[in-house]
Amino acid sequence: MRRQDFKIEVCTNSVESVRAALAGGADRIELCAGMPEGGTTPSYGEICLVRELMPAGMHVIVRPRGGDFLYREDELEVMYRDIEMARKLGVDGVVLGCLTREGEVDEGVMRKLMAACGEMSVTFHRAFDMCRDPFQALQTIEKLGCARILTSGQSNSAETGLPLLKELVARARNVIIMPGCGVNAANVRKIAESTGAFEFHLSARIRLGSDMVYRNPAVSMGGTVQVDEYGREVSSSEKVEEVIRRLVY
Repeated sequence: MRRQDFKIEVCTNSVESVRAALAGGADRIELCAGMPEGGTTPSYGEICLVRELMPAGMHVIVRPRGGDFLYREDELEVMYRDIEMARKLGVDGVVLGCLTREGEVDEGVMRKLMAACGEMSVTFHRAFDMCRDPFQALQTIEKLGCARILTSGQSNSAETGLPLLKELVARARNVIIMPGCGVNAANVRKIAESTGAFEFHLSARIRLGSDMVYRNPAVSMGGTVQVDEYGREVSSSEKVEEVIRRLVY
């Protein structure tokens, strides 16, 4: 592939990660909070600062909570207001997805949310991987007019979901199939060659230790849920660069 033949989207969790993704050569970023939950809507302040860094290519996830993709009316109201915020701040695209109880794309709710998005590009996220029938979901999403589908091929990683990803790329007519989840330098060329995809989604994260000198091991901010207060994960420019190098041949 030539560099102009593919696009790299980096899933970022902070301004620090966005800077690294851009330094590594990313074409686009998806800004998220709550990465361990699969991504939730980032804060107003985070969106503002990232918008100042990027002239184009800024997408924001609109997801009010972790868990499933069946939303109550109050949660949908939160999503409408977050979409309004994103539009006012000049975000280029939003990433969202809603399902029915039966595991189908909620076409009615999606149409309302997409109407609220105006001119912003819409990516249907990995709620797609929880759909009962991926090919029916593909048809519905194409009818809705989403720009792309982020999917691992209904598997725990894009690499193990290769058979479905290949079939989705072959069947897609009006939407881009973008493999994501576990995409890295070691497998991105295999995913590209096996599926025919030309957009790829990755986090390229590394773990950094805290600069804190004093630490209190007796207290956890997660309460009964044990979390590491003295480390954080950020995107790595080197990892992004390596993925790009593996794809150029």
